[in-house]
Formats: sequence, C-alpha cells, structure tokens
Amino acid sequence: MDGTWTVNDVARNVRMPSAADDKYSRGVVGMRTGSEGFPGAAVLGVEAAWRTGVGMVRYLGPQSAHSLVLARRPETVISDGRVQSWVVGSGIDVAARGRGETHALRTILSGEQPVVVDAGALDLAREATTMVVVTPHDCEHARMREALGLQALSDRASSARETARALNAVVLLKGSVTLVASPDGQLLRIDAPTAWLATAGTGDVLAGIVGALVAAAVAAGNVKDLAALADIAASAAWLHGRAAEFASSQFGGGPIAALDVAQALPHVVAEALASR
Repeated sequence: MDGTWTVNDVARNVRMPSAADDKYSRGVVGMRTGSEGFPGAAVLGVEAAWRTGVGMVRYLGPQSAHSLVLARRPETVISDGRVQSWVVGSGIDVAARGRGETHALRTILSGEQPVVVDAGALDLAREATTMVVVTPHDCEHARMREALGLQALSDRASSARETARALNAVVLLKGSVTLVASPDGQLLRIDAPTAWLATAGTGDVLAGIVGALVAAAVAAGNVKDLAALADIAASAAWLHGRAAEFASSQFGGGPIAALDVAQALPHVVAEALASR
C-alpha cells in the first residue's frame, strides 16, 4: 500500500512473545556499529534494540565500545554467533574506516540475513547480495545517489523511489517526514510527531529499532520479500517518532536526548500491541 503509516499498521509488525518463545525464537540482532570517535552510537543502537523487544543482541563492534555497551546493557552478548538480522554503519566514519572493518562489513552484506545499513556503511550498500534497508538522511542520500550515477531530484518521494530501484533495496529516507520506498515503487510516509526528534544520536536509535523488528520477523518466518521489509521499516519509523513524542511529554513537551527516545520504546510498543 501507499500512504501514511498508522498504529494499526505498526501492530502487524510488532510481536507479542508467547509462553512457547525463547530468546532465539524472539529474534537475535547482530550489531556492528560505533567507532573510536563515536562509541556512543553503539550504546544507543543496542539500547534501542533491547527496548524494542528483541530476544538477544550480539554486539561485534570495536573493543573500545564494548565496556560502554556492557555498562549500559550487561545482557548484551559480545561473541559471534547466529543472528536473524544485522545493523551496520551507525557511528562509523567512512574516512577513518580501516580495511579490516570494511572487509567485515562486506562479509555481512554478502551473507544471508537482512541488513540495516546506516551512516558509515551506506557507501557499501550497492555491493549487497542480501536484502537491505538503507537509512540515510537527505545529505547522505544525495551522496548515495551521486555514487550510483543518479541525477539530483527536488522531489524526495521520486528520489527515494528511484534509489530503491537502483539498489534493489528498501530506502528509509529520514526527515521530519520519513519516507520508506521499495523497488516496486511503493512509498510509505511517516510524519514525525515532534521536532525535538531532530537531535544527535536519534538515527542510531532508529537503526536499532529497525534491526530488532527485522530479527523478530525473520525468526517468525515473516520476511519473505522486500515489501515485508518495507512494512517493518515503516513501523520502526513510527515507533521512533511516537517514542520521541512520549519522551518529550514526560518533560512537559520539552527537549529530549536520543537515549530518552530509546527508553520510551517499551511504552509505545505496548501501545501498538494494545491497538490490535
């Protein structure tokens, strides 16, 4: 479907665990995020993934971020193992990315599990052989399009659709109006309910939400094509915006930080589940 995403749409993409579930059947998300310069991105994405309701988070980023991640979320696993989705690139600086890190990212993108590609891995997305959701903001999107040989377009919707076709991937174009485009031309719209969301680190939170929802859906056998992945990405964007709105309401409608958004996620996940 084309159109504005609502809580009723989100409810279809949020799982309530049953008594038969375990941590693996609820979904395991792997995260290769953060860097020496931006270790907080790892913390924010991991926190968001846990708070969205995933069964396990594996963090395989740089050693320098391990202590920060474990201090905030000690239940995080820092050893390699099976996952149902990946989040890569958040908090990674392309200019400072070494050969080893680039090789690791390319290995993930040529694997079997869906990958959420953010920030410092966006330049590698066109090499992916697995299903991908890319999560650029407008400036990153412009750079991606230039690398793909696509001309600049003033219309964001047309631009996102064209990029999705060129990459054969889902494009989640962040902004006050977030657009989720699929290669088949489908376009979903999510309006940010508060401008306080425009602050450092919230993109890292969004990537963690998308990765968690994808992992849960893969574990349930519900990701069969890019259309399903687009629905999940749109649902993540809705949860992200609503969590920001809820977090701001706790301060009388005042400013928030990225971690506030992640901490508000259990409330809005419950809200979506209650709408069924």
